[in-house]
Amino acid sequence: MEKFRFLPVLLLLFAVLFVAGCSGKAGNKTEAAESAVAVDVPIDNETLLLIKDLADNGDYVNSREFPSLIKASVVQESMGTHIHIIDLRAPLLYSQGHIQGSVNKRFEDLPEYFESGIKPFELEKIVLVCEDGQISSYATSLLRLMGYGNVFAMRWGMSAWNTKLAEAGWLKGLSAKYEQNLEKTTNEKPVPKGMPELETGLSLGEEISSARFKSVFAEGTANVLIEADQVFENPHSYFVINYERKDKYDDAHVPGAVRYKPNATLGFTAEMSTIPTDKIVVMYCGTGHNSAFATAYLRLFGYDARTLKYGNNSFMVDWMRKDEAKLSWLPFSEKDIHDFSVVK
Repeated sequence: MEKFRFLPVLLLLFAVLFVAGCSGKAGNKTEAAESAVAVDVPIDNETLLLIKDLADNGDYVNSREFPSLIKASVVQESMGTHIHIIDLRAPLLYSQGHIQGSVNKRFEDLPEYFESGIKPFELEKIVLVCEDGQISSYATSLLRLMGYGNVFAMRWGMSAWNTKLAEAGWLKGLSAKYEQNLEKTTNEKPVPKGMPELETGLSLGEEISSARFKSVFAEGTANVLIEADQVFENPHSYFVINYERKDKYDDAHVPGAVRYKPNATLGFTAEMSTIPTDKIVVMYCGTGHNSAFATAYLRLFGYDARTLKYGNNSFMVDWMRKDEAKLSWLPFSEKDIHDFSVVK
């Protein structure tokens, strides 16, 4: 079986082009084509089978549904219909105030709950909520990749529900602390060196997917988020990925950050093989939502990936406010907070 451990470059090219062809975003064909370039590096056969299985099941990360976010106002308006709200916060926070009708579940228990606790496909929407929307985004990404196409993460988390919750979450996390540390230098991607080996010992894509989802959920969420203070203390000790539009990256970014194109990175081996496997990978975007969705995908493939808590809002919020109109930045503010009630 040793001869099947790595596939030759021609098969790698086929896999890359296959995934590119499955992309659901017609408007990103140019970027996708640029990413679909064969690289002469060994890619584990299990990795290619996992990519193909996820592509066969809708290629969610390159579809129009990615990322799957829903506004708090829409959740509130939908209450009483076929909507099911799952609160991923700690039991203490849930007991202090939660959305009426929501259920409190641990992240680790979500697969079993979807399999035997509810009938997910009989519901119109399943909405995950947490303190700030990033853990729920991470979980939503995994569940969508598993085939649950009616799952959404509530944008801004419970901070969008009312002011009291926002004061303990997003309003507390806003900062301009590191604006003087930012750079405009364009940092090139590393030379492709390959991707993590999954080592499940399985030979079918469906089985490999199942094993990887089980493993990622079992890991929990303790190492999913990373804070700006940790990153800016020594940004070059991490591999920092800016997961934003080029004009936003050019405006200012974390020192050493490399830009990877949304909708032209995940699932493309030519791109993913440039991401180091021997460093903690920090992904960030404007709010941390999109990067949380993307982080879930990278962790599924064995990368030690984290999402920067609150995204750009955590280190350059004044800069974002200044250029909000020009670059469509999304600085969190009072206008994003509603006055909805909670129950205990």
